[in-house]
Amino acid sequence: MRDRDPAAAAVVRDGPWRPAVGLVRACHPGPTVAVTALVTALAVATGRDAAGCVLAGAAVLAGQLSIGWCNDALDAQRDVAAGRAGKPVADGTVSARAVRIAALVALACCVPLSLASGWRAGALHLAGVLAAWGYDLGLKATVLSWAPYAVGFGVLPAFVTLGLPGEPWPAWWAVLAAALLGVGAHLANVLPDIEDDLDTGVRGWPQRMGASRVRLLIPVPLLAATLLLVLGPEGAPGVAGLAAVAAAFVLSATGVSAASRSARVPFVTAVAVAAVDVVLLIAEGASLTG
Repeated sequence: MRDRDPAAAAVVRDGPWRPAVGLVRACHPGPTVAVTALVTALAVATGRDAAGCVLAGAAVLAGQLSIGWCNDALDAQRDVAAGRAGKPVADGTVSARAVRIAALVALACCVPLSLASGWRAGALHLAGVLAAWGYDLGLKATVLSWAPYAVGFGVLPAFVTLGLPGEPWPAWWAVLAAALLGVGAHLANVLPDIEDDLDTGVRGWPQRMGASRVRLLIPVPLLAATLLLVLGPEGAPGVAGLAAVAAAFVLSATGVSAASRSARVPFVTAVAVAAVDVVLLIAEGASLTG
């Protein structure tokens, strides 16, 4: 395999594409793509038509872009103080002003895209996006730091189902499972940065508990979500559901047993359990309104 052309790499790094590359990096592309893909897949699974699936995905993409850009714009000084050179605003790849403007533009686009699914669905999705902005604007440093994640994830099943003909509400277990998945995502997302956060004065719920306790707590909301997604729907759980529960418990036990020896394993197993929950949620798409 040929080595990458250094001159081409320099054009991307230092040339006219530099701000665009910085904006892409600043939007937290991993979570943005993951949540957008989840909602789009859920829209397909619940039976929304092609236009409805595209509109749902576009609305969530705009909301997630606004949240990611808002986060990096507000955290620029803190990221510099913590030495997070990988952050594009902190390392000078893109300015905080450009990221701030991008966040506001994405938020403005999110409004009509969300309301295109109906005013009930749109209002709930916008409430979730605004909750995430509240996290970025200060809730992340309080004991209620988990709440925006619970709200932001919890409204997603309703956003999808209320866009269906007849605007049906989702099953209670789907909403609660999604909210628990959000809490687990919050714990897993904060875990790698707890020490840096404490050094820069961020004392959210996970930071107050400390890294060792968070590693042990992460599986709890994720396992609860797994059980809800398997036992919540009507009828006895199938073999696949029981296998998913068993896999989630084995993964969680592995993460907990390795917590004292490795900081990485609990995080990886938590992501794996979250992936199991996402698959279960999509698989139950047709029964979300039952």
